[in-house]
Amino acid sequence: MDISPVTSAASANPGTPAPPKITSDFNTFLRMLTVQMQNQDPMNPIDSADYAVQLATFSGVEQQVRTNQLLADLQGRFQQFGMADMASWIGKEARSDAPVLYQGTPVTLSPTPAVGATRAVLAVRDTAGNLVSREEIPVSAEPYQWLGGGMDGTPLPSGLYSISLESLNGETVIDSRPVEHYARVVEARGGGTNGTSLLLEGGIEVPTARVTALRSPQG
Repeated sequence: MDISPVTSAASANPGTPAPPKITSDFNTFLRMLTVQMQNQDPMNPIDSADYAVQLATFSGVEQQVRTNQLLADLQGRFQQFGMADMASWIGKEARSDAPVLYQGTPVTLSPTPAVGATRAVLAVRDTAGNLVSREEIPVSAEPYQWLGGGMDGTPLPSGLYSISLESLNGETVIDSRPVEHYARVVEARGGGTNGTSLLLEGGIEVPTARVTALRSPQG
């Protein structure tokens, strides 16, 4: 059933408020059905059951469209509620495995060595993916102060760095994963493909699903 000409005609008149699309389509359907009845062959009339099927089919489509609209509205409302909750996160420190913003001062990391590890090494990479530092740390889940030293021990330039923890058994790497750390939340965002996300200090965006802890600002 092609109803696009009717829809276009309604939208072409800016002085007349356009009716809801579902109502407009249903009225168009009824007019077409009436014309069909008026122009049917009197010697071979259309079976009334066919009309009933057409009405039932259109009614089912109409209900599905209404259901989809209702679900979209509910989703929007839930997202608004979620954003309201996220507002209380702004200014706090969120722990995630996002890249680290180094500004010349120590950064507190939260390492999680793998079970069975006898050694733990921090592998630090710059935004281009270049390895700029490797640093052996205690095999412990205690917070670790990363001082930002490069390969030769001199401080790295300020900027963003990806830090992963390599868990080794002897000389064999048995696990490697990004290290979590705390960063200040400056903004909460919604509507992305990953749902609600947080903008951290330094312009780092991280989905809320990757946030594992939240705390008040330290110091």
